[in-house]
Amino acid sequence: MPLALWALTLSAFAIGTTEFVIVGLIPDVAASLGVSVPSAGLLVSVYALGVAIGAPLLTALTARVPRKTLLISLMLLFTLGNLVASIAPGYASLMAARVLTGLAHGVFFSIGSTIATSLVPKEKAASAIALMFTGLTVALVTGVPLGTWIGQQFGWQSTFLAVASLGVVAMIGSAILVPKAIGQGKPASLAKQFAVLRQPRLLLVYAITTLGYGGSFIAFTYLAPILQDVAGFAPSSVSLVMLVYGVSVAAGNIWGGRLADKKGPVRALQIVFALLAAVLAILTFTAPHPLLVVATVLAWGAVAFGNVPALQLYVVQRAERDAPQAVDMASGLNIAAFNLGIALGAWGGGVILKHLGLMATPPIGALIVVGALALTTLAGRLDKRDARVARPVAKEAELV
Repeated sequence: MPLALWALTLSAFAIGTTEFVIVGLIPDVAASLGVSVPSAGLLVSVYALGVAIGAPLLTALTARVPRKTLLISLMLLFTLGNLVASIAPGYASLMAARVLTGLAHGVFFSIGSTIATSLVPKEKAASAIALMFTGLTVALVTGVPLGTWIGQQFGWQSTFLAVASLGVVAMIGSAILVPKAIGQGKPASLAKQFAVLRQPRLLLVYAITTLGYGGSFIAFTYLAPILQDVAGFAPSSVSLVMLVYGVSVAAGNIWGGRLADKKGPVRALQIVFALLAAVLAILTFTAPHPLLVVATVLAWGAVAFGNVPALQLYVVQRAERDAPQAVDMASGLNIAAFNLGIALGAWGGGVILKHLGLMATPPIGALIVVGALALTTLAGRLDKRDARVARPVAKEAELV
């Protein structure tokens, strides 16, 4: 794989650490700032909303900026956001810092997916996206458990300072490894880019993404309280369970990329969503048992992010057909959909926690994922219908 892909992977590692490390620190942040656990959980939501806003809007506004310059600028913004979080004196300022960091995240993954696919042959497109997102999953393996441990030992502010240091390393990596001459199509006007929102098939993919991640994050946002309050793990053990989850995510992401290359994105998504819904349902029963819950978390990690390569590949393929002048925007809107799902899932999980209790989050999350599976099946049937319609047209064109 090209060196530029490894630079993207390095940046994804830093970004992945800052997005998800807060999950392991929610009880600590809540106690430190004197807020409730559901309120601390909103720190996941506001970051995701920053991504959801930043992905489409800033991607459109920066369409004419050279890709390398944009990548370095994004990592600078990311680093500043984490520095602000490390010195945030209260809940409101920490919220603002999370939004600022989320803005950089959104644009990075928007352009990163299209850059990744442009660097390799078409048959390796999903694997290229999977490699970039491996940075995200390796962050779950090492960055998140280590960040959780740092926060528990030295205070949560220290975690954000450490992540800011990662941002500096990623910025230097982009400057050294990413070539100046990156494939960049002629940017479309803002009107043409936002015309993506008038493409029903792309909107269907965004709905699939939102439901798939919303369902998972209803429970994942509150994994630390589940492990501590239901399974009985000590706070110091949470980082070890997060490590187990992260190792499984890394393997699942690679598996998901290969599955999408082999079976196509739609069939891969059907398999992953079916498994994810099953695991969330099983978590409802295994949570009180320490060994069983660790095994369930291991299985959860294997499928939780296994859908990323297929979703990004599918949206790029659909955009190339339906909106070829706005592929970056289409990709950016899918990143927005990812994080809208995360935001809604984290918020919804808080509402469920407040009214129905902590252990109502996994089964309700499973039902939402089943909804994503149903929409994926619908998308597959529509694709087959399009293929049947296209064949006679192609034959007529050949005869002419």
